[in-house]
Amino acid sequence: MIPFLAIFSLLLLFIFNPADANGHYDKILAHSRIRGRDQGPNVCALQQIIGTKKKYLSTCRNWYQGAICGKKTTVLYECCPGYMRMEGMKGCPAVMPIDHVYGTLGIVGATTTQRYSDVSKLREEIEGKGSFTYFAPSNEAWENLDSDIRRGLESNVNVELLNALHSHMVNKRMLTKDLKNGMILPSMYNNLGLFINHYPNGVVTVNCARIIHGNQIATNGVVHVIDRVLTQIGTSIQDFIEAEDDLSSFRAAAITSDILETLGRDGHFTLFAPTNEAFEKLPRGVLERIMGDKVASEALMKYHILNTLQCSEAIMSGAVFETLEGNTIEIGCDGDSITVNGIKMVNKKDIVTNNGVIHLIDQVLIPDSAKQVIELAGNQQTTFTDLVAQLGLASSLRPDGEYTLLAPVNKAFSDDTLSMDQRLLKLILQNHILKVKVGLNELYNGQILETIGGKQLRVFVYRTAVCIENSCMVRGSKQGRNGAIHIFREIIKPAEKSLHEKLKQDKRFSIFLSLLEAADLKDLLTQPGDWTLFVPTNDAFKGMTNEEKEILIRDKNALQNIILYHLTPGVFIGKGFEPGVTNILKTTQGSKIYLKGVNDTLLVNELKSRESDIMTTNGVIHVVDKLLYPADTPVGNDQLLEILNKLIKYIQIKFVRGSTFKEIPMTVYSPEIKYTRISAGGGDTEETLKKLLQEEVTKVTKFIEGGDGHLFEDEEIKRLLQGDTPVRKVQATKKVQGSRRRSREGRSQ
Repeated sequence: MIPFLAIFSLLLLFIFNPADANGHYDKILAHSRIRGRDQGPNVCALQQIIGTKKKYLSTCRNWYQGAICGKKTTVLYECCPGYMRMEGMKGCPAVMPIDHVYGTLGIVGATTTQRYSDVSKLREEIEGKGSFTYFAPSNEAWENLDSDIRRGLESNVNVELLNALHSHMVNKRMLTKDLKNGMILPSMYNNLGLFINHYPNGVVTVNCARIIHGNQIATNGVVHVIDRVLTQIGTSIQDFIEAEDDLSSFRAAAITSDILETLGRDGHFTLFAPTNEAFEKLPRGVLERIMGDKVASEALMKYHILNTLQCSEAIMSGAVFETLEGNTIEIGCDGDSITVNGIKMVNKKDIVTNNGVIHLIDQVLIPDSAKQVIELAGNQQTTFTDLVAQLGLASSLRPDGEYTLLAPVNKAFSDDTLSMDQRLLKLILQNHILKVKVGLNELYNGQILETIGGKQLRVFVYRTAVCIENSCMVRGSKQGRNGAIHIFREIIKPAEKSLHEKLKQDKRFSIFLSLLEAADLKDLLTQPGDWTLFVPTNDAFKGMTNEEKEILIRDKNALQNIILYHLTPGVFIGKGFEPGVTNILKTTQGSKIYLKGVNDTLLVNELKSRESDIMTTNGVIHVVDKLLYPADTPVGNDQLLEILNKLIKYIQIKFVRGSTFKEIPMTVYSPEIKYTRISAGGGDTEETLKKLLQEEVTKVTKFIEGGDGHLFEDEEIKRLLQGDTPVRKVQATKKVQGSRRRSREGRSQ
């Protein structure tokens, strides 16, 4: 008889082999077999949390971390489901005897459930014909059951206990591969629902009780051992909230925001419900402000609700979930405690209802969308927000207005900055607050933003960075009820002077400036535009005599080629470059220049920049201490070669006798700038300043300037090109009533 049962068991295990299934539980089990194979055949490796009896089939992440819920684990090796050990043999080479459901309860060690099945007269049913799934509480689960409830069951075994056991059973065989996430199975007691969740980490729960030993096949069904006794459920989340005194504040808020009825509908919700004590912890006035704003109050309530059912036993590490409000929260665990956004706050967990699960928390979760813009700042921006409050700027941020904070991190504020005159400091801070709400996904290259201080800031977008003027963003942008916040590495310094004015005021650049002017390139650096200029200091020209300088100046083509190799169209902030990789830019001269950021230092053709990101109204300056030269451009003049070799020693300059420098047609740019103004009436007006002039014109076209209909005649255009007539520009600072957003969309190169 025993050989027949063994063969029959092997046949059933082959038919119902969990390893062949597609369920997460079965995949994790298969990995567990692989980890345990060194211990012999059919051995599964488990993790047990040290100091507890809790054991898990583990994901790769938990296995290699050697921890579950932040607690260290030890490795256990046990026989995989359906197998058993044999004396003197390695591993688990024998198939476990197969029996009916009642007998299987004893085989898997669920002896209390087996005894209760006997005394309640359930034994005859589960020994007989049929196909059952029995979610059998472990012995420890019965020990942890409330003593009053357990005594009540034991005092009426033929009714109460029998009904309780029937509520753990389904009238058909359901292996773990058949237990789909979100499935509701009718139990054998009044068809009360059993809510199944099958999570990606392999955890399977029924009414939030975890299956700790699954797929114990019987001749008339299957037994799954679970870690707690199931209680009967019949109420919704809404019903529980309406009946629970400790949720009266939440109930009032849910009614005000029209969310309570949502929690009475069919679904698989998870509600993190703040208790009355949690609401009492809120700062005075915050709750009143939020509840007085229908949009904010609805966001507050929805931020506590997930559209998925997350039982505590399924949480083995931190994971991010989207709330009904649209933003995400991180649900994790620390030992037996559930954490929300990294904080232990769950007082009571796994209150199961017929449309989800409730976890009671001792803090109110406030989403960014319900916060005022100043409340969006984090721990790394406290210096900025403290100064904004101290200098009276916070009070000017009206709840019904819209703003954007450009908040530098704390370390951006030096002691010198903090000790400066408060009037000057206030001006600096005003230039970190925009008049409109601009989200991260609304920023684009060339955009112009106006601050409450009246300054205009430029936006530069690179492959891996977004910068405003000299400062680039770090992660952490947020949007709130009346504004947005972006985090910056440094204090933003709006440009005040043009490239030419910057060179002129700094004596370090006097030689380069004199050469630039001698090459007739001064106008290039005074006109509006977007340039990156690599400026050699006077040290780069050490040893060059006045006579050699005159030789260089006389060859205007050569001088223009050299100077223009230092100029690149577009504004390229040093900190905007992706670190450690080479960025190739085409200079105005036509050759390429190579930039790389290494350890907060900008390398220009492998030469260290002495100073970078000096902002100007028409570009940016990076300071170098060597004269730059395009390596692909040969020299054909002996005198010039001697001068260049004297100044440039980091590359070998090519000499090709008789070769000449190409003539570069000088183009002076007045870029096309398109301003879009958003007025209170919603109408947009656009004013365009066209790209104008080219030094050598073979064909003159008539241009219309701005929106006043003025037509330039041919002779007038020629005078413009020669600089005789000033170009009339659109007044970008002209004010219009209501809020507005200015953007510079076009850009001439």
